[in-house]
Amino acid sequence: MNEMARLLVVDDEAPQLQALDTVLRAEGYDVVACTAPAEALAQLRQQQFDVLLSDLNMPQMDGITLARQALEIDPDIVPVLMTGQGTISTAVEAMKVGALDYVLKPFKLAAIRPVLHRAIEMRRLRVSNRQLEHDVALRSRQLEEANRELDAFAARIAHDLRNPVVGILGMTRIVKRKNTDRLDEQSLGHLQTIITAAERADRMILDLLAFARLGETPLQRSPVDLGALVRAARDMVEREAEGRQVDWHIGPLPTVLADASLLEHVFVNLLSNALKYTRPRERALVEVESAPAGSGGHVIRVRDNGVGFDSSSASQLFSPFHRLHRQDEFEGTGIGLANVKRIVERHGGSVTAESKPGAGAVFSVTLPD
Repeated sequence: MNEMARLLVVDDEAPQLQALDTVLRAEGYDVVACTAPAEALAQLRQQQFDVLLSDLNMPQMDGITLARQALEIDPDIVPVLMTGQGTISTAVEAMKVGALDYVLKPFKLAAIRPVLHRAIEMRRLRVSNRQLEHDVALRSRQLEEANRELDAFAARIAHDLRNPVVGILGMTRIVKRKNTDRLDEQSLGHLQTIITAAERADRMILDLLAFARLGETPLQRSPVDLGALVRAARDMVEREAEGRQVDWHIGPLPTVLADASLLEHVFVNLLSNALKYTRPRERALVEVESAPAGSGGHVIRVRDNGVGFDSSSASQLFSPFHRLHRQDEFEGTGIGLANVKRIVERHGGSVTAESKPGAGAVFSVTLPD
């Protein structure tokens, strides 16, 4: 059952130590017995143990001090103290240091056995958790490096792709302009199709470059008044609604610690989308409101009365170049919401979307304080 759990047993009384050594070995433990705390610490520096079972009162060093120094050497070892003069204050002090429990002398094997079993299980949990933390940290570093490499690759590809696209676009425009009188309507239509496709490809490449560069830009955090930021974002997109009736309702919004320029990009995108997808409405409604997040922080909701979408496809909205509406219905490259998601997640937050076809949409941005 003990799978050769290793015990470091310390007691300055040699007969008591010998008795403990004999009993615990018979229980199946691998025991190293020491009469001096300094000897025990030396053993701990050379090899690993699961449990430190130490007498509390020893002349060279008391058990609480020994436990403290042992945990500095091996934070995963589980101290258990033995004492013939146990008090509540002794127990509290032992627990503060990191001891799992303490047992009273003279003790019976039936009393110490469950304490040791619990201590060994605690050791295994600590080691397992530490390994898990190490694995998660390693995986996170690997993912961050992979993302940086992917961003750099995407930026290089986008840069290299743009040169021929810009060349095609420029030459096609020249051909069309210089041959307007000599080409028939069908040929001019073909040229315009090429120009339109090249312009769309150029926009997609520029959006891809922006998406890739988001991963390279370090966050410049400072207190950000979201109310002022959202109003500035509204002013930037209002020209898209020129000639339309739009009711804006921006409620009280909090101040958060964030990168102001990146968050501005988030809300410019969300408000621009709200205006775009409310275009078929005679009177558009765009609301921005805040509420406390259940896990701390704030939820900022951007609500509109636009055409909406099927909620079963909501997660796909945030994938690069994925669109839920046809290009001839609503223009766009499908990269804006991917940028929103990336920026919000870099701030330690999250973004979700809810909607029904024809019933508008709600985008919820959760941000820490």
